[in-house]
Amino acid sequence: MGVGVGALNTGNNLLYLVLGLLLSAIVVSGILSEHSLRSLEVRRLGTDAAFAKEPFAFRWAISRPKGCSFALTLSEEGDALEGEGHLAYLPPGAEQIVRGQLRAARRGPLTLTGVRISTLYPFGLFIKGRVISQRDTLLVYPARVAVGESLQQAAQQRPMGEASNPRQGGGNGDLLDLRELKPGEDSRRIHWLKSAGAGKLLRAVREREERDTFTLRIDKDLPSERLDARCAEVAALTQRLLQRGCEVGLEADGQHLRPGRGAIHQRRILDALAWAGFLPKAAE
Repeated sequence: MGVGVGALNTGNNLLYLVLGLLLSAIVVSGILSEHSLRSLEVRRLGTDAAFAKEPFAFRWAISRPKGCSFALTLSEEGDALEGEGHLAYLPPGAEQIVRGQLRAARRGPLTLTGVRISTLYPFGLFIKGRVISQRDTLLVYPARVAVGESLQQAAQQRPMGEASNPRQGGGNGDLLDLRELKPGEDSRRIHWLKSAGAGKLLRAVREREERDTFTLRIDKDLPSERLDARCAEVAALTQRLLQRGCEVGLEADGQHLRPGRGAIHQRRILDALAWAGFLPKAAE
């Protein structure tokens, strides 16, 4: 603007030349950036797991049948997710994977409406973008927190050791193996005689082992913030109990999961905790 006013007032040919170059750069920038965003195809690959209040890896697949694109930035439309991913160069006819670090403020199902693609190409002076409509749902798990001391004490098992009685200490049947006791495992399964000889705590593995079973419950009438905190506590306690070899079930917001164990069962519990409070209310 200053160059244009100076050129008009002074009639200086050099200023006119500079003004013309600047206006040409603006026009060329608009044309090239528009061309870089043309005919783009994008699809969400999503994430392995998204936890509230912490960054998680999110992936998009982007391609263009003809022509190249440069300096692309991908993000999700709206305010539900913060963060973006970057791609310096997109060759024609090749699908590229773009990875970004996103963050969700709270747990629950998030409705994704579209993918925003923007570019600063070619001069980095202006940002031009477009939104490709694409509806999807991202399930955000409760925030990961430490297990509260009160919850941890409630889940403690009575410390009992195992001597030579095959039916004592949470298991029965023939002795199959002796393994070193891991942190958090039930001390009732310690084989004290063998441990004394080995100089370390050994855990007896028997043919049939009894496992402690817990069913965790969440009140359905908790306010929103308290419900989020409670879901985070239950998720942390679930992980702790499963690591100890326990079976864990869940009752939350009309959802009933039978006690089980393993990574797949833990994912089912996390899914249920993410949906808690967001499910349609059943008719009275």
